[in-house]
Amino acid sequence: MKNWKLHGIVLILVIISELIGAFNFKCGPGTIVLLPMLYALIIGIFLTPKFLKVANEKDMSDAGSLITVTLMLLMARYGTLIGPSLPKIIKAGPALILQEFGNIGTVFLGIPLAVFLGLKRESIGAAHSIAREPNVALISDVYGMEGPEGQGVMGVYICGTVVGTLFFGVIASFFAAYSPLHPYSLAMASGVGSASMMTASVGSLSSMYPQMKDTLAAFGAASNMLSGLDGLYMSLWLSLPLSEWLYKKSYKLKYGTLPETKVKEDN
Repeated sequence: MKNWKLHGIVLILVIISELIGAFNFKCGPGTIVLLPMLYALIIGIFLTPKFLKVANEKDMSDAGSLITVTLMLLMARYGTLIGPSLPKIIKAGPALILQEFGNIGTVFLGIPLAVFLGLKRESIGAAHSIAREPNVALISDVYGMEGPEGQGVMGVYICGTVVGTLFFGVIASFFAAYSPLHPYSLAMASGVGSASMMTASVGSLSSMYPQMKDTLAAFGAASNMLSGLDGLYMSLWLSLPLSEWLYKKSYKLKYGTLPETKVKEDN
């Protein structure tokens, strides 16, 4: 918290990004929403030691430790939207809880695809979940971040932050325009455990249904918080064991032999 240089950089990024503002682009029936969060991320990348060297390695390490704290502020803001819509959220309670089982689809789709593209144990970290902050922490605790699983989860985490917001904004608009799904169900589906992706998706839906703006934000925020709560246990007890099993099956199918047994080194 004493790294005043880091706080100054963040403040400047926030001001610049907010001055740029959000941009909406029509893409067929859908809408691509570019949010200030995306601008801040892209500008921040160019400030790292790899490019302009405005931030050093210590700054980057300090920033990483503050991610969870800063996301708490965002989720507190969303919490203020849930209260007025609480009766509707309670009514949709079972749907909000059971939707977490849909995230297991990333395992069945991602693991075989990653293995056949040439990834090995990186596929477990990359495809066991949507790879947001709780999942990064889980992989770090179970496997360590220096191993292939840690590289896999961080790769998807970064790609999700950069590309995921755009993808979610577009896909929500297309489903709203072409599918019979209700906007409330799409808002619930937006809450996969990523504040940025949920914000982009709900933002697109809100631009199409401005009369439902507050309710859509409440459903998305409630779904996102539930995904953060039960999603971690779902990953620990179900997705990770399933990923290990499916990885072995996919590996044997491609290479004709079982992979080497993972041995966790004691520190």
